Amino acid sequence: MHIELKPWCGAYAFQLKAAADYPEIEENLRDGFPVPYTLADAEAYINNCLRMKGDTQLCRAILADGKVVGSIGLFRCSNVYRYNAELGYWLARPYWNQGVMPEAIRRMCRIGFSAWDIVRIFAEPFGSNPASARVLEKAGFIREGTLKKGVFKRGRFTDYHIYALVRK
Repeated sequence: MHIELKPWCGAYAFQLKAAADYPEIEENLRDGFPVPYTLADAEAYINNCLRMKGDTQLCRAILADGKVVGSIGLFRCSNVYRYNAELGYWLARPYWNQGVMPEAIRRMCRIGFSAWDIVRIFAEPFGSNPASARVLEKAGFIREGTLKKGVFKRGRFTDYHIYALVRK
């Protein structure tokens, strides 16, 4: 499978809508990810990515064999955390467990370290999502800790983990 990370463009809206419209994706993300995921949601997301222009966020479409199958982004922190960026990502359900996401994460981290003077990229997978933790480990991230009951999602508390990749 040929994996690419491409800047978002309006032409990807229909493919984004199709890739994002799985309830299993939303359950592992922060509140605000729409279910169902509509074409209007896709267009709004793409417009937001284009508006930010890489100053504080870098967002990319994940393509597998030329088709949009997910999204990945780095979000620059501020104040005393200004040399950090948070990594966020999701992948369409049919592409889970195929090696797409570890490769996308490795590539996105190279982009972030090249574009910005950051020294640390971190991610915060929910404790209820061990697959995301495994993906980060495959991409070279190290688990730094667990925050007990740090997330309230769908009416219940769950832990979340801190994973980081530090610039060499």
